[in-house]
Amino acid sequence: MNGDLDEKLQSFVGQAAGGPNRAPDPVNLPMIRHWVEAMDDFNPVYVDDEAARRFGFPGIVAPPTMLQAWIMRGLRASNEVEVARAEGRRLDTYSPMENLMALLDEAGFTSVVATNCDQHYERPLVLGDVISATSTIAEISPEKQTALGQGHFMTTRLDYHDQHGELVATMRFRILKFKPGAKGPAVTDAPLRSETPDPRAPDDVPRPKRPRPALTQDNRFFFEGAREGRLLIQRCTSCGTLRHPPRPACANCRSFDWDTVTASGRGTVFSYVVNHYPQVPAFDYPLVVALVELEEGTRLVANLSDVEPADVWIGMPVVAAFEVFDDELTLPVFHSDGTAGPAATAATAATAATSGTAGSTGTAGTAAGRG
Repeated sequence: MNGDLDEKLQSFVGQAAGGPNRAPDPVNLPMIRHWVEAMDDFNPVYVDDEAARRFGFPGIVAPPTMLQAWIMRGLRASNEVEVARAEGRRLDTYSPMENLMALLDEAGFTSVVATNCDQHYERPLVLGDVISATSTIAEISPEKQTALGQGHFMTTRLDYHDQHGELVATMRFRILKFKPGAKGPAVTDAPLRSETPDPRAPDDVPRPKRPRPALTQDNRFFFEGAREGRLLIQRCTSCGTLRHPPRPACANCRSFDWDTVTASGRGTVFSYVVNHYPQVPAFDYPLVVALVELEEGTRLVANLSDVEPADVWIGMPVVAAFEVFDDELTLPVFHSDGTAGPAATAATAATAATSGTAGSTGTAGTAAGRG
């Protein structure tokens, strides 16, 4: 460990990470609607004033997990900071946190991964609240050896206040700043190893198993169903509402009684990301992770398999299959059903229009659909 660097890092502890961050807009219903739509959360207290009052609230309340959304500075401002940092420039608006990040960048700790977020809520946010946040650099660890590489864990504490100065929530957020490519053994009590070797690794290095799910009495059925080749959805037995991820109570009628139904496995890509880095040895990259909207109406996060990232498109029809990763873990993965994407469909239409025959249109469309 570099003692001089550690001393410099510890000098940041206790400093304000930056100036107070005031929300650009009050808590408002349009933004809440976007959130609950994206999260597939149908709790009526977030959108229905009468329902919120019936459950004892003063009116519509914001989903608690929206806390950070109200004070985010936006993509453009974040990109400006990242570009300046990459170019070695210092902005006039640099805060102690930006200076801390720059110091770690200069020491070779250039990669970032979020590791933990712990939020505590003092009261629900209501329409019209104007939120501001102050942040403090709470803790910086000595250099640690992790599965991703050598790095430092940094914890920031954020205090959220309303327009009257009342504390409404606190959050502790931890990240790891690490050196890419400087990997070592994972810091775990009992690292899991697979008998299936990683084709990219030396022959004598076994491939780690995929991470194990945290099983509870509410979600165990999902993973047991996957081992049996069934895609199960939790259903409220009181009102019939389907819900995923599994949870103890129904957001619609608040009942704790539930059973399951078997989904068809057919759906469409609602959203997706392509992960390139940081890379975990148990996965293959690039890794396509999709939010699939099942034809039953619920959404599910899963990997897309046997499809190139460039060929994925929003609305792409997919079908579920089950991949056995080891004796303990089977998960649903999704495959394209073969339907052509928008670009292929447009090209087919242009070709058909040029040919000038209805028969060509039908033939080309069928071929594209099966390709």
